[in-house]
Amino acid sequence: MKLSELLKNVKTDSAYTDCEVSDITDKSNEITKACVFVCIKGNHFDGHSVAKQAEEMGAAAVIAEHDTGVKNQIIVESTRDAYSRICAAFYGNPAQKLKLIGVTGTNGKTTTTFLIKNIFDKLSIKSGLIGTVKNITGDKEYTSSLTTPDSKELQRLYAEMVDSGCKYCIMEVSSQALAQGRVDGCHFDIALFTNLTQDHLDYHGTFENYARAKRKLFEICDTAVINADDEYAHVMVDSLPCKVYTFGVKTDNTDFSAKNVKCFSDSVQYELLTPDNIGRINIKIPGRFTVYNSMGAAVCAVLAGADFDSVISAVSQSKGVPGRVEVVDTDTDYTVLIDYAHSPDGLENVISSLRETTDGRIITVFGCGGDRDRTKRPKMGKIVGDLADIAVVTSDNPRSEDPELIVKDVLEGMKSCKAQIKTLVNRTEAIKYAMSIAKAGDVVLLAGKGHETYQILNTGKIHYDEREVVADILKGKI
Repeated sequence: MKLSELLKNVKTDSAYTDCEVSDITDKSNEITKACVFVCIKGNHFDGHSVAKQAEEMGAAAVIAEHDTGVKNQIIVESTRDAYSRICAAFYGNPAQKLKLIGVTGTNGKTTTTFLIKNIFDKLSIKSGLIGTVKNITGDKEYTSSLTTPDSKELQRLYAEMVDSGCKYCIMEVSSQALAQGRVDGCHFDIALFTNLTQDHLDYHGTFENYARAKRKLFEICDTAVINADDEYAHVMVDSLPCKVYTFGVKTDNTDFSAKNVKCFSDSVQYELLTPDNIGRINIKIPGRFTVYNSMGAAVCAVLAGADFDSVISAVSQSKGVPGRVEVVDTDTDYTVLIDYAHSPDGLENVISSLRETTDGRIITVFGCGGDRDRTKRPKMGKIVGDLADIAVVTSDNPRSEDPELIVKDVLEGMKSCKAQIKTLVNRTEAIKYAMSIAKAGDVVLLAGKGHETYQILNTGKIHYDEREVVADILKGKI
């Protein structure tokens, strides 16, 4: 591919030598002969520092934000934006051949995208999926490493979806991806906002920056679907030029609303109302938050042109998502649930929902991730301490931090809580303890890991699947 073809949608005043390009990359360890190297400044490394090295290694051109001394360089205002756009061009602008549905928010992204995918599958609408748990390109599935992939991988997935005959791509769009320009140049047919609560402040710095990053999605879409019950709904949609549709449970002043909500231990039921239709949904995913997730999914499908009654039927047939209020097969008189809740709001939602349908005690095993926002640790501790009957504080993904110190941060918020508190830093020991004290009718909630099958320690990533841990405990292997 010619360099000039890659740069068609990139703004630059630079004079450059056109040439054949073999590849594109923003990673210094992936520089190859005849590639284009894009200099991106990150938190720990600035690609501009190796621009000359890239030239010496045979790079055909370098894209930078300032002069690097390289002969064939293209100066742009934002290399992140440029990288996203040349990645799209490199793969033939595949997103233009798909209808994109993006979901953003603190909680509910994964479940909502899975539900939209389930609806489309039931209605024989071929679609791809991109998100936290896995990526599906129609006929192939890949393990996911990021909620929203980097620009090159994202465009490759789009291209594979097009090749497999997908009409839609349904994807989670994270705040980091929006802030880093990974979806720059993409345009979304529908964008959905789930909710906004404290998370990722270690990256964004302030809650305002976090909210501003989320809002970017609605500036590049045709139709916005907004959870009107969330207090930050107005932040997402104020002065937007696109069409806006709202949904909610707490108010009648929405385009789509849920009435007669009933929560059970294994499901939720409600009536979905529009100005023209009413349908009864009975979905086998417990938790009041399931009402919002399934409503959002149904609204997106209807706005995409699907028949209302068919959507209602498809939603009611949908199953759960790995690591989201997932029931572990234990054959015991108590229940073990695995959930990805790793933020204050996520924990409050899942424990509060369990309280509505649980006759016994709620025993919550949880921890907080290392190298992440420390301010949410005592908040998470207080929420679990106030809402659970027994709180077992343990390790999550400590990364480079001392897990003992992370636990101390959590305990700061639990000094006057009603729950019985137990501290076991070793996560396996914590799970074993929780199961050992569980009685008939109790729920053991393993919070934080969800779909993850690993744990990140200061020595690196290790295999850690809580389903396997639970099974080994029951077999007496641990």
